[in-house]
Amino acid sequence: MGPILSTSHLFLENVESENLSYSFYVELCFVKFIKDELSLSTMHGLDDLKVRLCEKIAGEIALSDNPGETIRKWRETFGVSQSELSAFIRISPSVISDYESGRRRSPGIHLVKKLVSALVELDSKKGYTVLKSYQDMLEGGFNLNVIIDMREYDKPLHVSEFAELIEGNLITYYNRMLNGHTIIDSLRAILELNSFDFYKLYGWNSERALMFTQVSTGRSPMVAVRVASLKPAAVVLHGIKKEDIDRIAVKISEIERIPLICSNLPIKQLIEKLRSDAV
Repeated sequence: MGPILSTSHLFLENVESENLSYSFYVELCFVKFIKDELSLSTMHGLDDLKVRLCEKIAGEIALSDNPGETIRKWRETFGVSQSELSAFIRISPSVISDYESGRRRSPGIHLVKKLVSALVELDSKKGYTVLKSYQDMLEGGFNLNVIIDMREYDKPLHVSEFAELIEGNLITYYNRMLNGHTIIDSLRAILELNSFDFYKLYGWNSERALMFTQVSTGRSPMVAVRVASLKPAAVVLHGIKKEDIDRIAVKISEIERIPLICSNLPIKQLIEKLRSDAV
């Protein structure tokens, strides 16, 4: 406990001034220690984008209510198998499996550091495909006016559960898991986004639902999805009835094998449901 608590006296003073609970303070120290280790140890000399992504992943694992599921989410995001990851950091595949399934308790600081560093290093062998996809989010500079709500989930949510949660109708169904959602003001998006900005709607993970509000037929959002190289795990058309959805929109959904959902649940209520403990 000592090494973690001694990482920064200034950090301790800031926490005490906010009257945060001791347990939450320990969690914050855990994150800070990981970030320091990543920056000063295995991550030393790597460019700023890599460090930022590592800090993001390590912090999310440390503060997650389900760290094992969060590890699995990021491992799958990087397209790395349990055996590949375990071989890289020289541990048994069963260890990673046990953490991801919850059979083992939360991993320690040093294992989290190894896991995160390994994911980034394995990504480097693939030309940093994952890092590049998050570059815009890491660098900032995005007009957030088009985003009504954005969230990353602690654990993957099946598309059928997602549809039920938002009281939506599944127009086309494909077996997909969602790691988050982005609710988009469609009119603002049309007026303010360029082709490069569109990719920033994916947040930290493309395996998410993109929800387009104020749609009339659904054709335009689906055409945008069709021409983009990065695809969402599901598309939600908000404010439209099932029978009013354009047949071209449905056809694109079938071609791309992307679940298409329509929902008329009021946005405020919809966001409350998606930010409930159920997600």
